[in-house]
Amino acid sequence: MLSRIFIQNFALIDSLEITLNKGLQVITGETGAGKSIILGALRLILGERADVKSIQSSETKSIVEAEFIINENFRYFFEENDLDFEINTVIRREVLPTGKSRAFINDVPVTLEILKKLAEKLIDIHSQFETSNLFDEEYQFRMVDGLSNNKTLITNYQQDFIAYKKLVKELEDYKKQLSEGNKESDYKVFLLEELQEVNLDLFDLEDVQNRLSQQENAETIIENLSIIFNKMDQEEIGVLDSLLDVKSKLSKVASLSHEYSKLNQRFEEQFVEFKDFLFDLQNEAEKMETSPEALSELSLQVNKINSLFLKHKVNSVEELIEIRDEIQNEQTGFVELEFLMEQTEKNIAQAAKNLEKIAAELSQNRKKAIPGFIKKTEKLLQQLGLEKAKIEVQLNDTTSFTSFGKETIQLLFQANSGFPLKPIQTAISGGERSRVMLSIKKLMAENSELPTLILDEIDTGVSGKVAEEIGNVMKEMSENMQLIVISHLAQVAAKGNDNYKVIKREVSGKTQSTIIPLNKEEKLQEIAQLLSGSIITEAAISQAKELMK
Repeated sequence: MLSRIFIQNFALIDSLEITLNKGLQVITGETGAGKSIILGALRLILGERADVKSIQSSETKSIVEAEFIINENFRYFFEENDLDFEINTVIRREVLPTGKSRAFINDVPVTLEILKKLAEKLIDIHSQFETSNLFDEEYQFRMVDGLSNNKTLITNYQQDFIAYKKLVKELEDYKKQLSEGNKESDYKVFLLEELQEVNLDLFDLEDVQNRLSQQENAETIIENLSIIFNKMDQEEIGVLDSLLDVKSKLSKVASLSHEYSKLNQRFEEQFVEFKDFLFDLQNEAEKMETSPEALSELSLQVNKINSLFLKHKVNSVEELIEIRDEIQNEQTGFVELEFLMEQTEKNIAQAAKNLEKIAAELSQNRKKAIPGFIKKTEKLLQQLGLEKAKIEVQLNDTTSFTSFGKETIQLLFQANSGFPLKPIQTAISGGERSRVMLSIKKLMAENSELPTLILDEIDTGVSGKVAEEIGNVMKEMSENMQLIVISHLAQVAAKGNDNYKVIKREVSGKTQSTIIPLNKEEKLQEIAQLLSGSIITEAAISQAKELMK
């Protein structure tokens, strides 16, 4: 419920603070005293656009603050929006002289969207001449569901519906990813096949380049190796024969003097190494052979790898391996994506099956409750002076799921007998609308927890018995909810649990509006004034006392 209102520097209000209670809270006051200003300030709490013109003093900011007593049912909203949950929750709106505004929930800055979502759950302002929620399909469903014992069922359905929509969105995203991937898929497959043709994991570029160089220069290598070997191994003039002669003579010298034995040993070692060198040289020359096929194959490998380097703008085999693996993973991802799509489609089918079942149950409960809703509403309308009014609720099946099942709803109305029922938005007048809304709110208050309801002069234009009945209905409604009523009717004011009066006064040469609570005697005087005008008569006092009984 709304427990406190604080307004500062707003239109004719310098500073105003009022505490409200449970039950029927009646606000009265002369026309132009500032009741609409208070409502305008409260609409800022509901997230309506701020107007810098409403700031009384352009030197300071305008503040509107509303404190609500809430229950644990709201905790999910606070957790969902990362806010601190408080039983006494304060919503504040500040309008700066620049025209910018700020919103706060329990002193935490929030977006206007979040403030609006919370405030709409806490307070409902209904004025006689504004377009009401009565025409809104969501409101009409809530109206019928309140009488259908659908509260738990609709909560479960909407949770499942959110999950269903999430699955549908996931499937759309998967399809989009696959579609975008398929646009390049053929080319990527070609690139992968091209990279896989070269066994990159075992490809040794340095070795291949070395063998290619050998094949390309095979004749030169063989010719030079042969010349070297011949020079070394020619009889009598070859290097090997000369070295053998040296070896023989050095061996003799070493045997004659111990001093030369070390030199002889060194020569022996080098001579053995030299013979091994000649042997390896001979082997290399003998196994070296030219192969056009090998040359072609090696040239092809090097050209292929260089082409891949150029195409992928890299300089190493390792980088090509990274690219190959990345493309492989993408291709694997497409396979996984197709699998996820298949699983999601199965999940959507199962979710749709569950929704279908709950939607059917919702519809069945609604159809059972509608006759009772019509009977009770028409009875209330008769009580409020619309004796001939008829109302009907139409449910029409849809092919797709909505937030409220698998059907649409339409409220039909006719105030006079002998005329066809029409959609309520086209068939209802301003005065009728207020009484229809009051009747429906009354039924909803009996069957579900409603937010604080503020009714702004919806009793305008009625008097006598109808005024008395409107007061009775409001009093009954206030037993199940907090009802704040702005009224000019004595019959309504008399039934208030608490009464307040908006007054306009002059302070330091400046007109200001404020609101004051009325005690029992002040309430009596106010009701009498509503009955008789500015001059309060004894008859008005007497009648006011009767009304207050």
